[in-house]
Amino acid sequence: MAQFFRNFVPVLLGCLLAAGCEQLGFPDPAKVEAAREAEGRAIGGACRHSGRALEDCYKLNPKASKAAIYAGWRDMDAYMRENNIPIVPSSSSSARKPAEDKPATDESAAKAKPSPAAASPSDAPAAPARRST
Repeated sequence: MAQFFRNFVPVLLGCLLAAGCEQLGFPDPAKVEAAREAEGRAIGGACRHSGRALEDCYKLNPKASKAAIYAGWRDMDAYMRENNIPIVPSSSSSARKPAEDKPATDESAAKAKPSPAAASPSDAPAAPARRST
């Protein structure tokens, strides 16, 4: 009987340790893949909600699964169409419009874009003469 307990106790302890292997730091491949899939779907949904194109979303998140991003984007698209939800523009620097799309100030507008009157020299008034000091 004592021999039985000597063999049984180490086996029992081994089973208990193997049951708690997640706490020992061994990752479960199924859980890692499920988390990766869920993260990709969340990224895709966020991209659609902010009005970002799929290609931009792929470029901004190269490590995420493209299939998961697309699935999240598609699900969010259907949800937004059904519930008439408008796009919420992102405030991140990657989503800002280029500087050339911003309205120009008076001085920079005069330098950058000539007026239609200045385009044809025959219609433009003569420039005032320079004063000498």
